[in-house]
Amino acid sequence: MADLGTEPLRILLADDHDAFRSGLAALLATVGGIEVVGEASSGEEAVRAAAATQPDVVVMDLNMPGSDGIEATRRIVATSPHIAVLVVSMYEDDDLVFGALKAGARGYLLKGADRAELVRAIRGVASGEAIFGAGIARRLMAYFAARPAVAPAVFPELTEREREILDMVARGKSNAEITQRLVLSPKTVRNHVSNIFSKLQVADRAQAIVRARQAGLGGEGRAPER
Repeated sequence: MADLGTEPLRILLADDHDAFRSGLAALLATVGGIEVVGEASSGEEAVRAAAATQPDVVVMDLNMPGSDGIEATRRIVATSPHIAVLVVSMYEDDDLVFGALKAGARGYLLKGADRAELVRAIRGVASGEAIFGAGIARRLMAYFAARPAVAPAVFPELTEREREILDMVARGKSNAEITQRLVLSPKTVRNHVSNIFSKLQVADRAQAIVRARQAGLGGEGRAPER
């Protein structure tokens, strides 16, 4: 995570449209505290450039030749988890939005976002926030509103987030899958899981799954991890 109070944020731009990429670079050049340190026109170039320049933020298009933006995001985050990926795309269908988030993107804006929104998003993801344009945020809210809610009376000793994670554990989700789905850091998920075990007074994941399913959480899932 960048120290926003000292050195400028270092930005890598990945987009296969030269004119858009150049325009974005020119726009960001007018913003104090931001420095464009590299450009890429394909997913493969983005992965190589991110490894070489170690930027704070990659502004990532999705539809690029070769390795697309989702795969590039996955590879960048896997090897350099401190790099924040902000998707800026013209596409807003659910598969791409959730695919990008599962790959590790911290934010998603549509092309056409104004200067202020773009700069705020770059600074936000660099500081650890999850940032979404208005249209994308509405899609996320609709998606999660449609999910069956975990009854608050179940395990009242747990926080809402802990109940949500326990429900996913009970469905057989690994910590890595929970990290991608909830856009949290691996350490945060591990801490939540540890707190859940402590509060439920269980020794391991299998015991937690049994308790959760007895309480009606989890539904059908794969066999529990041991």
